[in-house]
Amino acid sequence: MTVPRSSQNVTARSRSVPANVGHVYVDSEVSRLRTVLLHRPGPELARLTPRNNDSLLFDGIPWVSRAQEEHDAFAEALRSRGVEVLHLGDLIAETLTLPEARAELTAGVLSDRRLGDALRATVADYLADQEPARLAEVLIAGLAHEEIKSGGGGLVYEMMDRLDFVIDPLPNLLFTRDSSVWVRDRVAVTSLAMPARRRETTLTHAIYRHHPRFAGTELLFDPSLEHLEGGDVLVLAPRVLAIGVGERTTPAGAERLAQRVIAAGLAHTVLAVPIAQERATMHLDTVCTMVDVDAVVMYPNIAHTLEAWTVTELKVGGPRPFLEAAAEAMGIDRLRVIDTGLDPVTAEREQWDDGNNTLAIAPRLCVAYERNVETNAQLERAGIEVVRISGSELGSGRGGPRCMSCPIERDPL
Repeated sequence: MTVPRSSQNVTARSRSVPANVGHVYVDSEVSRLRTVLLHRPGPELARLTPRNNDSLLFDGIPWVSRAQEEHDAFAEALRSRGVEVLHLGDLIAETLTLPEARAELTAGVLSDRRLGDALRATVADYLADQEPARLAEVLIAGLAHEEIKSGGGGLVYEMMDRLDFVIDPLPNLLFTRDSSVWVRDRVAVTSLAMPARRRETTLTHAIYRHHPRFAGTELLFDPSLEHLEGGDVLVLAPRVLAIGVGERTTPAGAERLAQRVIAAGLAHTVLAVPIAQERATMHLDTVCTMVDVDAVVMYPNIAHTLEAWTVTELKVGGPRPFLEAAAEAMGIDRLRVIDTGLDPVTAEREQWDDGNNTLAIAPRLCVAYERNVETNAQLERAGIEVVRISGSELGSGRGGPRCMSCPIERDPL
């Protein structure tokens, strides 16, 4: 795997920030984006076949080189607007140069109970021989049965199908939003619900704990806790969060994060928002994302039926209409709603194609898939500038620009 080189830091800028703000800080969905974490898809996507794509959570078999071209264009669109782009592959390789981190990540792979003692010993020897860049590739793209010559004579290796993986690939690592989420100057490393994705957070966890870039970062959450995914967490405004509860995030996960951000003074209000437990609405950001300080793009079929439970330091209240509860918590009169599509059929199609899943670069400036023609037109009619990117191959894993990005630094709102 060719690991892309991280872009250089953006030039120094003069701006007023709270005293505790360094190069990690997120207090909204829409303020000027300064640094973002992406993962350029690589050999892990080439591991997808009709035999395994369902279990690895992809709806199709992507054309890998085209997916890389689309992702490169996405990254360049961000860089051209002054955003520093960090690549997950770079950070993993750099983290693996540290003995403690290497031992931790290797142990995580070897703890897989499917291996058995003989194959585990063979895999341990194989991993020990790899340089950091190659080891990063193995941790991301997996290790196929045919890539190691034997399993040390063990029964597990001999009984495996030759098309099986000794270490499973992580094609969903593309969606960096899910494995971590920043709230002001702290990060929640999440607990992913689907078995195919759980090892992703071991990589993210190691980066934030060991990489010099993130030295001293305090963790709000870790993968051992209740299920919580970053696609379900919206930082609506300073000290106001919404957490979707559905297919991937449990009520207990939402409650745990709410308790922690409130206790730490990072939020005064958290809205727990039940969403349908379906593939099309796996996360809150598949039906609602922010495009301005007072505006959301939202799937119209649920916009005015979505409810929220309001969690504060003193009590839990609700349910009540989400849009009403969100506006009150944000201290505004109302949230403007920009619909996905103009008619029910178009709205349903464009919601499935991640029409709601926009990434705000700044207030009234967002990145969206070009194929969602009607939604993008609606955004522009509402005064939102849309940076269109291609996503015919990237979208096969059911994720849009927001899913593929983890903001690490934004200007304070």
